This record gives sequence, structure tokens and C-alpha cells, in this order.
Amino acid sequence: MTTIRQRRVGKGTEAAEDQPSEETNVKPDGKILPDPPGGKVWNILSITVGGIVAISLGLLTSVYVATLHENDLWFSNIKEVEREISFRTECGLYYSYYKQMIQAASIQQGLHGLVYDNKTESVRTINILERMNVYQEVFLSILYRILPIQYSCVLQQYLEPVYFYIYTLFGLQAVYVIALYVTSWLLSGTWLSGLLAACWYITNRVDTTRVEFTIPLRENWALPFFAVQIAAITYLLRNHLQPAQQRLTLMAVFIATFLFSLTWQFNQFMMLIQALALFILDCLDMLPTAKVTWLYLIQISGLLLVCVLQFFNSMILGSLLISFNVSVLIARKIQKNLKKGGLLNRFGKLILHVLLVLCLTLLINKFIKKILNLESDEHIFKFLKAKFGFGATRDFDANLYLCEEAFGLLPLNTFSRLSSTLLFYVYGFVLFLLTVAAVIVAFRNLSGSDQVHFKEKMEEYTVTLKPDAAYSLVHTVLFGCLALSTMRMKYLWTSHMCVFASFGLCSTEVWKLILKCLHLYTSQRTQVIKYSIPIITLLYISFKFWPGIMDELSELREFYDPDTVELMNWIKSNTPNTAVFAGSMQLLAGVKLCTGRTLTNHPHYEDKNLRERTKQIYQIYAKRSPGDVYGILRSFGTDYVILEDSICYERRHSRGCRLRDLLDVANGHIMDGLGENEPDLKPSLYPRFCEEIKKNLPSYTMHFTRVFQNKTFHVYKLAKHK
Repeated sequence: MTTIRQRRVGKGTEAAEDQPSEETNVKPDGKILPDPPGGKVWNILSITVGGIVAISLGLLTSVYVATLHENDLWFSNIKEVEREISFRTECGLYYSYYKQMIQAASIQQGLHGLVYDNKTESVRTINILERMNVYQEVFLSILYRILPIQYSCVLQQYLEPVYFYIYTLFGLQAVYVIALYVTSWLLSGTWLSGLLAACWYITNRVDTTRVEFTIPLRENWALPFFAVQIAAITYLLRNHLQPAQQRLTLMAVFIATFLFSLTWQFNQFMMLIQALALFILDCLDMLPTAKVTWLYLIQISGLLLVCVLQFFNSMILGSLLISFNVSVLIARKIQKNLKKGGLLNRFGKLILHVLLVLCLTLLINKFIKKILNLESDEHIFKFLKAKFGFGATRDFDANLYLCEEAFGLLPLNTFSRLSSTLLFYVYGFVLFLLTVAAVIVAFRNLSGSDQVHFKEKMEEYTVTLKPDAAYSLVHTVLFGCLALSTMRMKYLWTSHMCVFASFGLCSTEVWKLILKCLHLYTSQRTQVIKYSIPIITLLYISFKFWPGIMDELSELREFYDPDTVELMNWIKSNTPNTAVFAGSMQLLAGVKLCTGRTLTNHPHYEDKNLRERTKQIYQIYAKRSPGDVYGILRSFGTDYVILEDSICYERRHSRGCRLRDLLDVANGHIMDGLGENEPDLKPSLYPRFCEEIKKNLPSYTMHFTRVFQNKTFHVYKLAKHK
């Protein structure tokens, strides 16, 4: 097991004051009047100062997470094999392709090795660029090779390939924080809001990012681009954009969407939620239809471009996102007068429209999957079906996800941590107010009332919800639901929570609404509260959390995993380069990275054949005969099998969720230990393989010979019978 030990001693409606909103100085005919000279200078000064603060906070965050990573592992002092082992599970698999490209004789040979890969899955040749989102590793390795780093002794000493890789990821954190800062600034009109959002992101680091200990994870590449895309969409939804501004913004949205889609295999599901947000707001007439259409088309085109780069990956073509967006565009053509009529008329049309889109989406998606014979993503839908209680399942893959804490409900202690920085309290307050405002605006839009008296009366008590604020509201609600249901996805919500809460605290509209309800509204009072409350909040955060951050940065630890290091060194020294290894998919990712040996299975689970193969390999932890296990392993060309005591005698999960229990149930066998079993489960005719093989009985030794063992791992060599 990898451990960290203590390091040994000696080792909108009103203009904001600092950035006028788009509605300032507008003629009745819609033309924008020029700003007075003094206002223009103040605006330039504000943007300059705000920009400097944004860049500074972004760089500070990068240095912060890089320092935490160094202090936690003593990364600069440990051996290369220890550095590579620190890239756990699938992180190690992704990094191995970067290492492979760096070590290739040429860029062309490196690319050929990825397109025709026969070391990731034994007895199969697969296209890594098609199966996995590793273009970022390819780009980074090519960049490292063409830059003059390796030809300079000084640069090479301080910027080894591994540092070039991890510093790029830490640098993307700067982009992430700047994008959050800019989004909050655009929503509120003041860069003070961006400052508060960035500070909340940093002080809630445990719940906003995990980049410092899962560096190569796909989300750490993708989320900065997703944040940039949201910032660009926020700007796009503002009023009175010039045609050139709109074209440039659409280009920015497209580039960010494309990069987000290219770097994460779960991109289609995240953008589907985004498309649902756009659909809801468009139906309620809270966003300009033309801009929503552009965003639908950008999502489709970005995903299709990624599909081409991934050699026409069928999982992308069969995604629900493409089916949904196409269905919405078709439904619009069918229903011409969707946004005309009174309240009941429009409500009826809206229900019909939603049903039409839903039916079209399911039909188109089923048709595409039937043509392509697509089954790569079926495990996701099995997992969702079981998770939300639509019938129990014995499916091994679905249960493997259900039993992992990361795919469970969001723990309640998350909210206590977020509340300690005041983030969750402010977020809940702003969410409630804007939800009430959104309901009023939606009702008014659906009622189709254009009576002047009605509008004046509504304005007396409430404010119009601007399109960018409306999008931010629905975005945070939908991603909040995702985070509550699946803990692993909380990072998509908590980062936007920082933006949404800071925007609300610095928003003229929010404070205007509150003061009007209390009959205390004046323009001057609104401006005073708008700036004083965020400043007080910033001071509170600084005084409360600065000492803790300093203590965290001063805590020095050291990477310590001697058993895994010993295993990797033994494999490199005592097995041929062509040897094929079987074992747990988490460990095998490290075997590939550290030793370059061929694997039978690995953690990238988005392929049906690989999932079936993994289930077969995992019979080493089930109750199967030695002959059966031997036959299974040899069918995949296995030369060596690695058994882990931490899996064979697992105690981390409760009964029913241990890997051996999942295998027993899938095989129709009774589980070990005290507890209930389903009536149709039967006792196995054989003992558990991983336990019995250690007794060196003749029925086992005729197939398996132990060649290595330590406190954690046991390696057996398979006999090659004729």
C-alpha cells in the first residue's frame, strides 16, 4: 500500500461603479452612447487593476498546489520509480503514454506506437488515440521534444520530463482560477467579486480540486477549459454586443468546448447537463433563442471534431448530447409558434415540446446505437439504473461503481467544511433569492403580458433577471444535483459555487431586491452594502484561514511505499520485456508505467471487451478451481499474475462491497462471513483461489510457481503446458 509518512529530519440593472454594465448609456433606439472621458479612464484603470489581481491570484494558486505536492511527497528527492508510483491507478496509465512518446526514437514512431498499441491489452492491438483521451500527453511530449530543453544541461536539470508535465497541470490551475474570477466579474460588474470567488476557491481547496495528488487525472486537464467556456458563455449572453464581439466570443466558446471535449471522456455527460440548462431557459424565454442555437451547434461541432480526431470513436457518435441537441433543433422546426399565446396556451405547448424532444432524443439515440452496434457506455446506464433504485442488479461492473465511495452520495461533512468559510451560507442565500426572481420572471414570460402597468408594478418589487445570471442559476442547480448524487462530480459544482456566491454578494440586483423588500432602498445605500459586505467577508476569510494555510505549507512529509518499489524493481530486473502481467487494474497501470511490460487489463473502463476481460482476470480473487483460473489467464497470454493481500483479505469495504463479494455474487456463490445471502446463491465447490494458492498444493503448483513475494504482493509464474 502507498502511504505518506512524516519526513525524516535532515531530508442586472444598475451599472457597477468600477465597470459599467452593458446597459449603461443606451438610447431608446438601442444605440450605445459614448462614455464620458472620466468614466472611460476609470473603466480602463479598473480593468487593469482587476486583470493584475486575477493573474496574480491564478499564479498564486499554481504555486500553492505545486508546493503542497512537493511537501506531501518530497517529490524532488525521491527516485524516478517512486515518482511514477505516486501517479496512482489510471493516472499512471495516462502518464505512461507521455513517457512512451518522450522515449520514442522519433515523434512519428511514438505516434505509430500509440495508434498500433499491443502492450496495453495483451493479444490485442488497439488504437490508444481512439480509445482514450490522451491528446494532451501527445501534445505535451511533442512540445518537450521540439523545445530546446533537452539540449540545455541547465534546463534539463531543472525541467525533467516529469516536471514539465506536472508544472503544465499546475499552470492550468492558474487558467482555472482566472476563468472563475472573470466569470464572477462579468456577472457582478466588479472585480471584487472575482477576488472573493478566487479566495473561496483556494480556502475550500479540499472540495474544489484534487489536482495536487491526482495530477494526470482527465478532469484536471478538462475543468480549466470548462471554466473558460463558462466565462465566454457568460460574456456572450450579455446585451448590446457588437457583431465583431459576438463572433470572437463564439470562437472562444468553440475553442474552449473543443479542448474540454478532447481532454475528458465524460465530456458528453457534462455538456448534456449544460444543454439541458440552455433548453430550460430557452423554453422559459429567458435567453435569446439565436444565441442558444449557436451554443447547441458549437457543442455538436466540437464533439464531432473530437470524434474525427479520435478516429471516429463510436461512443461519441452515440452520445446522448448529440441526439438531444439535434432533437431540440428538429422540434423547433416542427413547432413554429412555441413562444406565442397566453399562459395556458404556452404551458400546453411547452409540455408538448418537452415530450417531443424527449421522444426524438430516445429514438435518434437508439437508432444510432443500433447502426453502430454501440455497447461501450452500457455500464454507465446500468450503474445509473441501479443507483436510482430502478431494480437491483448483479452486474459486476455496475456494482463495482456502486461500491466506490467516489460514486456515492455527497457526504454531509462537505457542507460543514463549505460553511466554515461562509461559502455555503452565502450560496444558499443567493440561490434562494435568485430562484424566487427566476420564478417570477419565468411566469411573466409565459403569461405573455405586455401591459405597462403590470410591468411597472413588477419592477417595483423585483428586478429583471439578466440572461447571464439566469444561465448561472440553472447551471449551478443542475450541477448541484449531479454533485449531490455522485461525489466524484462535486468539483464541477463547488468551483461554480464560489462564482455564484461571490456574484450574489457583490450584485447590485440582489441587494436592490433585498432593500426594496425591506423598504430601505436607495442607490447610495445599495452601493455601500455591495462593497462593504464582500470586504468584510474577505477579511474574515483572511484572518481565519491564513494561519491554517501557512501551517499546511510548513508540514513536510515523504513518499513511502517500499513494497511497491521492490515489486517494480524486481519486475524490471527479473522478467523479459515481452512478459505479460495480470492483476488488479489499478496496480497494472503502475506496472506499465514503471516497467513497460504488457498488461492483460487496465483502469480505462470505457470498452465492453475490456470490462469482460477484467471480470475474467479478477477470477483470481473468486472461488474458482486452479485449472479454470489458469485457462482464463493463459487465454489472455498471461506469463505472470500478481496477487495483492489488500484485495484478497480486503476490509476497507463492508460485506457485499468487497471485490471478492462482487465476484461471488456475479458467479452465483454465497459470500464469505456472517450475514444474509440471496436465496438462489449456492456454496462454491472450490475455495478462494488467492488464499488457496499460497498453500502450494499440487493442483496449484502444476500451473503456478511463486517467483516473488513481500508483505503486500505475491507474484506467480504460469507454466506453459503444451
